[in-house]
Amino acid sequence: MLARGVTLPLAVELLKRVYIDVARRDFRLEGKSATDSRISLLTGVHRKDVRRLRELPAAPSELPAKVSFGAQAVARWTTVADFLDSSGQPRALPRQARAGEASFESLVGGISRDIRPRSLLDEWLRLGIVRMNERDEVVLITAAFVPRDGEDEKLAYFGHNLGDHASAAADNVIGHSPAWFERSVHHTEMTQEAVVALHALVADQGMALLQDLHRHAEAAAPPEPGDRGERFTCGIYFYSKPTLEDDS
Repeated sequence: MLARGVTLPLAVELLKRVYIDVARRDFRLEGKSATDSRISLLTGVHRKDVRRLRELPAAPSELPAKVSFGAQAVARWTTVADFLDSSGQPRALPRQARAGEASFESLVGGISRDIRPRSLLDEWLRLGIVRMNERDEVVLITAAFVPRDGEDEKLAYFGHNLGDHASAAADNVIGHSPAWFERSVHHTEMTQEAVVALHALVADQGMALLQDLHRHAEAAAPPEPGDRGERFTCGIYFYSKPTLEDDS
């Protein structure tokens, strides 16, 4: 927050809205709508602030459309056999469609006919997700949709991933049954070389797991008409820092 200029008063204002949204959604009395007075009682937020903040437009609950589409395209590129080489890695794709051959155009067209492949290619080149090789083929640089330069995209994933991870951990603390899978492994007093090697191992094996999960999710039967759909998130992260830090 400090790195992005979010001061404490602004953070408190945002946190008020989170408290109000959660109280309204998850702490309603059965069969009754949540009144401003009840939300104020539950949260400690003044009633006039509850009224003011409830009148604001709802925060988006899903990833922005352009981020969601980009994630679908990268997932398809990294899991569908037509777009993989003999070792199972995403292969360089001809920019334009060729007879009987997978291309960047067919990759995009297989998801939506409303998105122009050239527009997506230009955006991905800008974000550093792909590059062009000497044969005018599109090469995927990152094995997941994590743009290096797109601030909006980074913030969208920051909110989505951190929010779902925190929700799973909070449910487990409160006593959700069955508990969500939420585990970690941690060691201290390791060399920098060992940590770098483990980081590479996580990137390799973690991506393999996520791609396998994507394939299973794609193959799963959709909900029956009228049934409530469910969504899920599975994330893997790696973090390290010096064991002892100078706080001076």
